[in-house]
Amino acid sequence: MPELTDHLGRIVEVPDEPQRIISFSPAVTETLFELGLGGRIKGISAFCSRPKETSKIRKVGSYGSARMDLLHEINPDLILTISGFQKDFAEKLGTEFPVYTFELPSSVAGIVDLVSKIGIVTGRKNEARYMEFELLKYLGSLRRRPSVTGYLEIDLGGPVSFGSLSYITDALSILGVKSIYGDHLNEWIQPDFNYIRDSDPDVLFYEPKMYSKFLPEDLKKLISSRGWGNMNAVKNNHVFTSPGPLDFFAHHGPSFIREVLPWAVSALESV
Repeated sequence: MPELTDHLGRIVEVPDEPQRIISFSPAVTETLFELGLGGRIKGISAFCSRPKETSKIRKVGSYGSARMDLLHEINPDLILTISGFQKDFAEKLGTEFPVYTFELPSSVAGIVDLVSKIGIVTGRKNEARYMEFELLKYLGSLRRRPSVTGYLEIDLGGPVSFGSLSYITDALSILGVKSIYGDHLNEWIQPDFNYIRDSDPDVLFYEPKMYSKFLPEDLKKLISSRGWGNMNAVKNNHVFTSPGPLDFFAHHGPSFIREVLPWAVSALESV
């Protein structure tokens, strides 16, 4: 079996044709399906929800934990994770199983590169290159509006925003939105509500917690509780809530380019 060095610097023996794959990354899971490997995925995390066929696959853990009894039962020949929050989790799993960790993208280009790397690791290089070409065409077709300032927040069990090291900030920039946290040398940021109010961004993007029932009145209560009622984005009705119950901006699989960015472009047309 070939030996490949993953993002954590570990040398991992990877099968030429993995037959029993477990993926703990929603983005990786989505990509595996698009590469024609859905039938070989024997376990996923509870947060892997794209495509809809994932509902038929066994859930073997959460984003940073696993049921070891199920892993031993499946006896995977390859476990795939992503860096960042899953780093320590991946290193622990790697003591018992072949675990390959990909780098969490820090740019939109990194999302395309992730597809390429998944194709290399799983023996689907040609299929991955076709996907890359398709995703680059999508990017080339996007319309960029005149520059505005913006703030984006995701409820990940608490409010989280993003700095210059995040693919989310890069995506906003591509669309003509300068994030108020865009110059901060961080990936994740715990937002300061007073700083956001004083920055007075032109647009606000808000992504509720995954699977939650978030209603328009909930957004009004949130804005009121933070003292944001007089912000330009609020007064001009330029506050946009992500659609549906699934992760949206938080998801960095191929659908981020095909679905999230076009949705954001459409939202920005009213600004």
